[in-house]
Amino acid sequence: MPLEQKRQAERKQNPRRRIRNFDEVTSVFTPTQAVHEAERCLGCKKPLCIHGCPVEVNVPEFIELIRQWNFDRAADVLRLTNTLPAICGRVCPQETQCERLCTLGQKGEPVAIGKLERFAAGYGSRTSATAPPQGKKVAIVGSGPAGLTAAGELAKMGYEITLYEALHKPGGVLTYGIPEFRLPQRVVDAEVEYVRQLGVDIQLNTLVGKTITIDELFVLGFEAVFIAVGAGLPQSLKVPGESLNGVYYANEYLARVNLMRAFMFPQYDTPIKRGRKVAIIGGGNVAIDAARTALRLGAANVYVVYRRGKDEMPARREEIENAEEEGVAFQLYTSPIEFVGKKGQLRGMRCIRMRLYEPDESGRSRPEAIAGSDFSISCDVAVVAIGNRPNPLLRQATSSLAATAEGTLIADEETGSTPKKGVFAGGDIVTGAATVISAMGAGKRAARAIHQFLKESN
Repeated sequence: MPLEQKRQAERKQNPRRRIRNFDEVTSVFTPTQAVHEAERCLGCKKPLCIHGCPVEVNVPEFIELIRQWNFDRAADVLRLTNTLPAICGRVCPQETQCERLCTLGQKGEPVAIGKLERFAAGYGSRTSATAPPQGKKVAIVGSGPAGLTAAGELAKMGYEITLYEALHKPGGVLTYGIPEFRLPQRVVDAEVEYVRQLGVDIQLNTLVGKTITIDELFVLGFEAVFIAVGAGLPQSLKVPGESLNGVYYANEYLARVNLMRAFMFPQYDTPIKRGRKVAIIGGGNVAIDAARTALRLGAANVYVVYRRGKDEMPARREEIENAEEEGVAFQLYTSPIEFVGKKGQLRGMRCIRMRLYEPDESGRSRPEAIAGSDFSISCDVAVVAIGNRPNPLLRQATSSLAATAEGTLIADEETGSTPKKGVFAGGDIVTGAATVISAMGAGKRAARAIHQFLKESN
């Protein structure tokens, strides 16, 4: 077993125990474990790991400080470039970013950068120096990872920031979309509080585009607006029976569990059908999160139904392995063609076998149905997790914004600037559903661009 896998296994809850609770699966490094892991870092003169980080964390510096047992300073270094390090250390796909470029990883196991970030983020004062007030106001729309990052970066630059959130709790997908066993709400709350301490005013229950428009924000004196509302409108399978009771879309299912605390029954009596046989349709991180959540809600059998093979699944390998350890079954090369019910209640799915053909325009192998291969899967709950697209409400209420055929806003990739002067956009609203860290990277780039825009508009 590779070194990091062995160390991780030693820190994990037993699978049979963890499917009965929503506690974090893997424990945080102890100080001694963190220092031992930090001592593996080579301190490369040309550290490629930094180039793999969308928010440009100085990886060698914070790891060296851990090696010196200077944990508070390591946390401070993290927060110089990363507004949400405790979150990134838990959900960021380091294996495809900083750890992929680690020199040690070329011949063996890379330094566990993500685990060290998670450890260090628990230290430090959670305060950051801010520049003198600029005397200018910026509005941020959406309090997910892109919005929180942009708000934090601009607050540090001295701008007066108001962040608008449609829901009653801030955090966006961090709050409603990621299960407690992967990202505890206390961690999200602490990171949001850090952003507040930078001086950001967070206004909840405010649906920009309905409660107030972008144009009205400018009338109120804001000189720039950053749109970071994510992509929260679920994609439909467009098959018969999708409206049966027991069929959920993943964002609703996870929001009921995470945001509405359905896992804390009977303290929270959130309406949700738990199910004994649960089918999850999709192969991304959201699908795996939904599958592992269903187990913890008491399902006896959980199947991930995916039209490609396991190697093609976009979910993180670590999360797939965790799901397998916990008893999730994978029904691969399979696609639903109908949900079947009785008296309005879901009873099962008709599916068809798939095979992979030549790659499509995205570069991924194209799945096609095998004629005559129909079969049935019994289930009383199904969760559709095949992706999301942006809600058109804000765009439709705002003049001069342009969108693609998929509904994502058209904005400059590097700056986030849109055709509407003073309006910037980033994160899933521009790219479609992506990772937390990529959204944070977009928020950081937009903050720099807004700063430049406001300097030039003096």
